[in-house]
Amino acid sequence: MSSSVVLIVGTRPEAIKLQPVALALAGRGLTPLLIFTGQHPQLRPADFGLDRFPATRLECPGQDDPHRHVGEVTKVAVPVLREAALVLVQGDTSSALGGALAARLAHVSLGHVEAGLRSHDRRRPWPEEEFRVAIDAEADLLFAPTELSAANLRREKVRGQIHVTGNSGIDSVLAASSGLEAARAGPKRLLVTCHRRENWGEGLAGVAAALMQIAAEKLAQVEVVLHPNPALAASIRAMLAYQAGIVFRPPCSHGEAIAAMLSSDLVLSDSGGIQEEAAALGVPLLVLRDRTERPEAIACGNLELVGTDAARIVSAVKRRLGSTSSVSPAFPYGDGRAGERIAAIVEEWLKDRQALSPISATCPRQVGNW
Repeated sequence: MSSSVVLIVGTRPEAIKLQPVALALAGRGLTPLLIFTGQHPQLRPADFGLDRFPATRLECPGQDDPHRHVGEVTKVAVPVLREAALVLVQGDTSSALGGALAARLAHVSLGHVEAGLRSHDRRRPWPEEEFRVAIDAEADLLFAPTELSAANLRREKVRGQIHVTGNSGIDSVLAASSGLEAARAGPKRLLVTCHRRENWGEGLAGVAAALMQIAAEKLAQVEVVLHPNPALAASIRAMLAYQAGIVFRPPCSHGEAIAAMLSSDLVLSDSGGIQEEAAALGVPLLVLRDRTERPEAIACGNLELVGTDAARIVSAVKRRLGSTSSVSPAFPYGDGRAGERIAAIVEEWLKDRQALSPISATCPRQVGNW
C-alpha cells in the first residue's frame, strides 16, 4: 500500500517523538512524507534518523509571537497537504497547531500524537495548553499516551477516535539509552535545563538565584545546558556569570542529553519531555513549574514539582541530594512500543476509509490500550 500520510515536524521534541512513528509506518509500507516547518531552523533531519524519508521544507522559523507563527505555518502548509489522506501532528507547538489548521483547510483528516495532556490552566504552560486543546478538538485520530490523557479527552467530548498507545517519546529514550548505564561517581552533579516561556523573566531569575546558592554552598557541581535560542542562552549566562561551581554545556543531541541525565545525581528542568525521560531512566527530577500536564510520574515518586521560588528549589535539592533512597525506572507513559501501535492504527484506519463512507469512518469511539 502506498502512503499518503504526512508528518509535521517543527521542533526537536517533535522530531524525537515522531521518528518512531515514521519508522513504524515505513515498516508497514506507509512511508510518510515529512514536512519540516522550520520552527527550529537548526534542526537537521539526519540527527534524528529522519533523512531517509521524503521531505518538504516550509521555511517558517519560530517567532516571538507563537500565534503569528501558527498563521504562517497554516498558510504555507495548506497547498502541500491537499493530496494527503492523513496528517499527523505531535504535541503542542505552533507548528503542530499550524499543521492541524492547515489540514482542516485542505479538507484532510488529522491525527494527534500525544493527545489529551492537560494542566487545566491555559496560562501554564502558555501557549501550549491552549494549542493542544485546539488540536484535539480538530483531530479525527487521537493517540493518548495514558489512560488519564484519554479521560481528559472523553471529558471534553472530542469527536475523534481515542486510542491509548503510550508515548512515542519513550520509544526514543529507550533506544537512545540502550547500552548506557548510570555513572554517578565523584562529586554530586546537578543537571539543569530551563526554557519555558512562562518562566522567562521572574521565574528564570528565581531559578538562577537558587543555582547560585547551590553552587556557593558547594552542594553540587551545577551543569546548565544552554537552549538553542541565542537570546535565552545569553540571558542565562548573564544571570549565572562568574559563579564558581557552575559550568555551561552547549545545546546537545538527544543521545548526549540522555547520557548526561544518567550521569547526574539530580536533574532540574521545566521541560515536558524530560519529565517522561527522567521517569523511564530512573533519574530524580525537580520540575521547575507550578503545574504539569504530566502528573503520572509525580505519582510514581520520581518527580517533584518545585516551581521557580529560589528557597523552595534549594530546600528540595538539599533534601533530594541528602536522601539515601534511590529512584527506580518507572513507565507510566508506555513500554516503548507506541510508534508501532500508532502505525498499526493508522494502517487500519486507512483501510477503513477505503471501505466505509466518510460519515461512518469518522464516528467517534475509543479503542485500544497498552
